[in-house]
Amino acid sequence: MTRVAAVDCGTNSIRLLVADADPATGQLVDLDRRMTIVRLGQGVDRTGRLAPEALERTFAACRDYAEIIKGHGAERLRFVATSASRDAENRDEFVRGVLDILGVEPEVITGDQEAEFSFTGATKELTGREDLARPYLVVDIGGGSTEFVVGEDRVRAARSVDVGCVRMTERHLVHGGEVSDPPTEEQIAAIRADIEAALDLAERTVPLCEARTLVGLAGSVTTVSAIAQDLPEYDSARIHHSRVSLARVREITDRLLHSTHAERATIPSMHPGRVDVIGAGSLVLLAIMERIGAQEVVVSEHDILDGIAWSVA
Repeated sequence: MTRVAAVDCGTNSIRLLVADADPATGQLVDLDRRMTIVRLGQGVDRTGRLAPEALERTFAACRDYAEIIKGHGAERLRFVATSASRDAENRDEFVRGVLDILGVEPEVITGDQEAEFSFTGATKELTGREDLARPYLVVDIGGGSTEFVVGEDRVRAARSVDVGCVRMTERHLVHGGEVSDPPTEEQIAAIRADIEAALDLAERTVPLCEARTLVGLAGSVTTVSAIAQDLPEYDSARIHHSRVSLARVREITDRLLHSTHAERATIPSMHPGRVDVIGAGSLVLLAIMERIGAQEVVVSEHDILDGIAWSVA
């Protein structure tokens, strides 16, 4: 066993996994897994820069994570940064801050690398499952981008596109600093048009419709699963490897897009940091399912974070 730590810093959240990994058996035993909404990508689509307050929220989470990593005595640490820090003009400021706090330099990976990590994390424990046909299409719906990966035991094709729950919300639903509550039909149509264009782009590289099993990752997908199950609180054990039908995803997406902030905030499994962006995130999932004809999505709590941990081990 090797004790490793992995940090995934995305557009909307930063997450930590400390685990014991055994490459010989393919076993990854969680010691600590947590997520903090920091909205690092706040305003990046509009300004091209990481906002000072977004950086400070992220550095505060890093300081908390440094204590946890030290407490568990992790032997190795890898910090991966995704869409927001890849796009920002002042990403050097972000890199310096993380290095000072955690002692490692964040790797601002490409979308293709991000997709490979996501695929490994999501499918490593599906090996041998006779009820899930291959090839898999792993879809990681993040804050700033969505990764598409098709493969069987290994990645066959991957593509990252700039469509995510935060990016779509800020691009189409924010006016005068306020989020439309609820969105208009014209705004929803504009989001859908961006998603469809991104799917066209993804299909140039990834044979989306060849997939036999759709595996969905990240907070938008897991939250949809929690809502579908009417969970009284967010429950990772019940969400992991749950299945949500196309009809249920369509129903939940319609509900989220036509509700107010206050109504969405009352959903017991909803993280406060997702209240304003969940509508756009669920619409991305719905559009993907409709495009490829998927009748259900298999929801995974294991994703890029687990892939990063395996890469360290």
